[in-house]
Amino acid sequence: MTSPAIKRKSEHISAPDSKKPKATSTSTPTPRSSSFNKAKWVATLTPEQKELLQLEIDTLDESWLAHLKEEVVSTEFLNLKRFLKKEKDSNVKVFPPEEDVYSWSRHTPLHNVKVVIIGQDPYHNHNQAHGLCFSVRAPVRAPPSLLNIYKGIKIDYPDFESPPDKGGLLIPWAERGVLMLNTCLTVRAHQANSHSNKGWEKFTQKVIDLVARLRTNGVVFLAWGRPAGNRVAKINKEKHCILQSVHPSPLSAHNGFFKNGHFKKCNDWLASRYGEDEIIDWSLVPSKKPLAPCAPDKENSAASANVPVKPQPSKVDEFDDDDAVEALVAAEAAEAAERSLNSV
Repeated sequence: MTSPAIKRKSEHISAPDSKKPKATSTSTPTPRSSSFNKAKWVATLTPEQKELLQLEIDTLDESWLAHLKEEVVSTEFLNLKRFLKKEKDSNVKVFPPEEDVYSWSRHTPLHNVKVVIIGQDPYHNHNQAHGLCFSVRAPVRAPPSLLNIYKGIKIDYPDFESPPDKGGLLIPWAERGVLMLNTCLTVRAHQANSHSNKGWEKFTQKVIDLVARLRTNGVVFLAWGRPAGNRVAKINKEKHCILQSVHPSPLSAHNGFFKNGHFKKCNDWLASRYGEDEIIDWSLVPSKKPLAPCAPDKENSAASANVPVKPQPSKVDEFDDDDAVEALVAAEAAEAAERSLNSV
């Protein structure tokens, strides 16, 4: 007999046949790279490489390092590390803190990835960025883009509750298989987009491509904004689920983000492919029962109407992410210029 908890969990499914799992657990396709001998690999590095790559050796999870070991010794990546060393030697403040640059890899090992959320630039003020896109640690309050993400979840799952005190810590999602990866992994303090085009973009694209190649049963990619969309443009859409929309920033969210239904669509796809036990629990507040989604025919119902979809000025947010939006616009302009040059 099916337990009440399982019955409640199954309520989120919209397609009639989606209750039947079509593949095994998302944890099975990618091996844990147990054959990777990190000590042996480190022994092959030159003294300069060891010095430059100490952060990767110490903090990049082995499930990722096993597949990125050739990338981190590439000329481009070593030049990036030389640039970062100069920043450090010049006493330039860089965010996130060094120990958090690769926190995404430790919270979400490669073999656990079910969903990928692609961000852009890390937050560039004190006590904000900690290595997961959109996430901030307490006591910093969630920035406007993350508040809009909460609103999007609540439209899909009316029982969703935002964390108390407008918290923005998303580690629970990461530990449930949501890889939250910024395109650029570091930034100068108070200077948005300051570490772009230094080499991070190539490295993080390798990370995205690695997920697409090795998670052979498929994962969900959430690409919000044009730059994020460009990162997933070449991914096999028959194998993976690609969900794209405008960015959740206050400048664009009202142009389609709130109506994209990405959080429920993500879970519908995971449930139809892997079974109900593999869906993402989007809750950030402890609850006794799973989130139940809004019924398909109630998308414009009072439940949705209770969630404000127009950006409102906030007087209580600890910081605004307008600079992050400016970085997003700058990234779009740079990519447009590059495409223009390549087309000549």
